[in-house]
Amino acid sequence: MTRARPMLLTAALAALLAGGAIAAAASPADTIAARQANFKKMGGAMKALKEELAGGADKAKLLAAARTLAATAKLQGGLFPAGTGPSSGVKTDALPAIWAQKPAFDAAAAKLVTEADKLAGIAGSGNAAAVLAQFKAVGGACAACHKQFRAED
Repeated sequence: MTRARPMLLTAALAALLAGGAIAAAASPADTIAARQANFKKMGGAMKALKEELAGGADKAKLLAAARTLAATAKLQGGLFPAGTGPSSGVKTDALPAIWAQKPAFDAAAAKLVTEADKLAGIAGSGNAAAVLAQFKAVGGACAACHKQFRAED
């Protein structure tokens, strides 16, 4: 990957988050790349949480990962504008059901945000059992959306 590609993805994500005419100008490829990068960041946060919960539950590390997860979850739902599905011609695991069942997808995205926000609130408590329980709730929100709206590899 060239140095320009990560900068392009960052610029595309910033444009999407800015909203309005700027977001409309982002290409489907840039939008899909931005959401895939965001998913990878979410996955990294989930992995960090899992590792901490399995081996010591360092409060600061749990809190940092939970905050990352909550922040990225808030962005994810907005990274699925019309025209960025399989019909765009760009490789994506996003199923057409996202756009055909937009209210259900939006509800699933909102559920993830709610559960991730709860996790971020609990992570600073130092209560590993409570963090683990909420981690599982976040995982359930992820799995429910993937089951309905993501193609299996």
